[in-house]
Amino acid sequence: MPPVRDDRILPFTWWLSLAIIPFLVVASVLLYLLPGSTDQTFAWTIQPDITAMFLGCAYLGGIWFFLQVFRVGKWHRISHGLPAVFVFATLLSIATFLHWDRFHFGHISFITWVTLYVTTPVLVLAAGLLNRRTDPRTPDRLDAVIPGAVRALLVVVGVSAFVTGAVLFAFPNLLLGAWAWEVTPLTARVVGAVLTLPGTVNIWMLRDARWSAFRWVFQAQIVSLVFIVLALVLRWDDLVWEHPAAWAFTIGIGFSLVAYVAFFLLMDRRRFTAPAT
Repeated sequence: MPPVRDDRILPFTWWLSLAIIPFLVVASVLLYLLPGSTDQTFAWTIQPDITAMFLGCAYLGGIWFFLQVFRVGKWHRISHGLPAVFVFATLLSIATFLHWDRFHFGHISFITWVTLYVTTPVLVLAAGLLNRRTDPRTPDRLDAVIPGAVRALLVVVGVSAFVTGAVLFAFPNLLLGAWAWEVTPLTARVVGAVLTLPGTVNIWMLRDARWSAFRWVFQAQIVSLVFIVLALVLRWDDLVWEHPAAWAFTIGIGFSLVAYVAFFLLMDRRRFTAPAT
């Protein structure tokens, strides 16, 4: 019997999102608002503060994304976000076991961290596989088609971020003295995992041109970028400006925020003036 492509979000996906949000909220507070206290409050000690805040930015974007599960009402509108969450969570799970000795054993944050990153990849993968069958693969009543050239550009941007993240994750020691700020092998891998997020989202543009399939996921990316820019301003001194990567990262993040906001506004204007058919 063929799947019913009614675009509904399954209860499993709904409940999983509801369970994840509180942990993201707590982690965001600990990492973004209290980055200097991770030696006492978090699963491991993170230094410098910019690293903790950078990870917190990913969680802040995650909060926005998972809240949309209860708001948007259709699976295809959030479907391209789950593969990114799966890759991100899987990489953090691997990093945890590769650097087991760096963690605060017995601390409630450590227990929570390990539990989440052992279970989340499996649960998110299951949600994506189960729910993908409901996507009708048709545009919304009010929608727009993302132009091919724009999709190609965003795929290039996403792949560039993904490759940078993958290199940081796979070969952290090569970049210990060259990254935008001081990192350890563990924090280099964490930063790398965060950088894979936009690439894992944008790659889907190769096969899906519906703006409605990316609109809410891009909101989450913009939320993350806004907080990254703010973190760079607040922790300006944490960056090693003698390293070219510091300038490249800062300029790249600033450009990405401007480009993403412009893209979002452009596509929303097209959405309201030229609905897809």
